[in-house]
Amino acid sequence: MVGENTNQDDRSPLLPDRYPQQDFFVCDIFDAAPKGDMASMEHPIFSVSTKPDLSKREYAHGDAILRVTPSANGLATVHDRDVLIYCISQIMAALNKGQQVSQVVRFKAYDLLVATNRGTDGRGYEQLKAAFKRLQGTQIETNIITGGESQWDVFSLIDRARIVREGFDGRMLDVEVRLSDWVFNAIRAKEVLTLNRRYFRLRKPLERRLYEIARKHCGWPGKPVKFGLDTIQKKCGSQSTAKEFKRLLKTIVEQDELHGHFPDYTIRLDEAGELVTFTPRAAKTALPHASQFPMISENALQKARIIAPGYDVYALKADYLTFWDEKGRQELKNADAAFLGWCKKRNERNPLRR
Repeated sequence: MVGENTNQDDRSPLLPDRYPQQDFFVCDIFDAAPKGDMASMEHPIFSVSTKPDLSKREYAHGDAILRVTPSANGLATVHDRDVLIYCISQIMAALNKGQQVSQVVRFKAYDLLVATNRGTDGRGYEQLKAAFKRLQGTQIETNIITGGESQWDVFSLIDRARIVREGFDGRMLDVEVRLSDWVFNAIRAKEVLTLNRRYFRLRKPLERRLYEIARKHCGWPGKPVKFGLDTIQKKCGSQSTAKEFKRLLKTIVEQDELHGHFPDYTIRLDEAGELVTFTPRAAKTALPHASQFPMISENALQKARIIAPGYDVYALKADYLTFWDEKGRQELKNADAAFLGWCKKRNERNPLRR
């Protein structure tokens, strides 16, 4: 498909970090670790085209059936997914703080644009408004289970997007988004995964989709996962010919070999170009089995919420285990105490405003 463009040039594979002065943990905008629902990371719900995609999609894998129908505005795209990621992240952050949540998420449009590394000029707001239209207009028919509920369902990814307040220049300020039951069921069941913030700096929709697949199947700490080329194309939802998809994928692999830009994982093709391998980057240094990592208790996570108020404690745990691994995997007499001490230092260094 022509729209899945990956022109090779000398520019960085990553988009520039538009807000480099913001440490993740300093500004309220970055309080919530980015999270995606596992169902749409597993299945090709979003279009990877860079042009309006008006094609209907049908996808079947095992018992899962998926039909996606666009509105006149086209299918919801991988970049439109930023809205869902932001909403899911806000809800999960509230749940982790013990707060009540609902399907309606209210936020400042500016905060979403900054958190997802988008521009905050007029074009950024117009693109966000267009994303709302595609997310609401795209119709999903599926039997894919979320939150343990199995049923045949027809829905939009968001039920409604409402501009609550606009500025004098016509830009949206406060926005309300009502998530579909299907998405909210996944959140309540905590069927979500934390994403690397560099996800928002990946230029190409296909790169983002590949990262989602790697994150879903490799997990964390993770192990290498292999897919046949036709399987990975199916999971990406790419409408390109097999030859064109292989070319697009090869370009991404070559850029990762050169720049190491792909978050968390390497992506490689075998010599025949028929087998795709995702490998967690830490695994290259003989990553220990998950059972060998320090065991952080649920009680310690509860205490971490008090020691580091406002933080996503599960993201803190993941960061701590990465820190422990990179510092030589020292033997710990008390893993909980070591983790809580690390959390205390993190909070002292970068306290979150509440």
